[in-house]
Amino acid sequence: MSYNIDLSGRVALITGASSGLGAQFARTLAHAGAAVVLAARRVERLKTLRAEIEAEGGDAHVVGMDVTDIDSIKAAVAHAETEKGTIDILVNNSGVSTTQKLTDVTAEDYDYVMDTNTRGAFFVAQEVGKRMLARARGAAPGTFTGGRIVNIASMAGLRVLGQIGVYAMSKAAVVHMTRAMALEWGRFGINVNAICPGYIDTEINHHHWQTEQGQKLIAMLPRKRIGKPQDLDAVLMMLCANESHFVNGAVIQADDGFSV
Repeated sequence: MSYNIDLSGRVALITGASSGLGAQFARTLAHAGAAVVLAARRVERLKTLRAEIEAEGGDAHVVGMDVTDIDSIKAAVAHAETEKGTIDILVNNSGVSTTQKLTDVTAEDYDYVMDTNTRGAFFVAQEVGKRMLARARGAAPGTFTGGRIVNIASMAGLRVLGQIGVYAMSKAAVVHMTRAMALEWGRFGINVNAICPGYIDTEINHHHWQTEQGQKLIAMLPRKRIGKPQDLDAVLMMLCANESHFVNGAVIQADDGFSV
């Protein structure tokens, strides 16, 4: 028995789409038929990804967005809906981190992480959520009421890890934010869920896995391996599917068993 998830006719906004997980999420949703709106600060990188998706027959659009700037968020979401139509799916992916002991964290370090991972994630979801709510209430046009919001948290939001304490705090807030939004918005057909990835090999951290410290970390993992961005495709597709209407407020660990 096979099962096909078809997102044709849906518009998906992916933040942090210029690299890593965000870029993979965009490719995956485009392959499923969604029109994807690629959002990030590095617009030239987004244009390259758009060309790649279009070359494979997908529908992709580019919008500049700085999630630490509320005016930028509002302008980008408005532009996306003007350009492509109402947003049905949000993959709230932008994130940053620093590595140091808690006693070494400066105010600048703290704000850098929290402004993107927590504050930015909240206001992106809020801006998209307001528009989804308006459609559900009949106060705004749109062929699809309800929606899917997928917040990208982290296993570090569920299990604190050394040297990245502020990052863990920021992602724990995203987990609770997900549940709060699911509670308030669920009755309007808006499903809000979170994915908590484990260690994933991306261009940002690829060099680390070749180091002695990286190899030691891999040896500590349950199956002595790290994931690839495409290992999250199945859970992402499930949460974005039209058929996932009964999944709301879920926080799904996709970490190869690390947090067990």
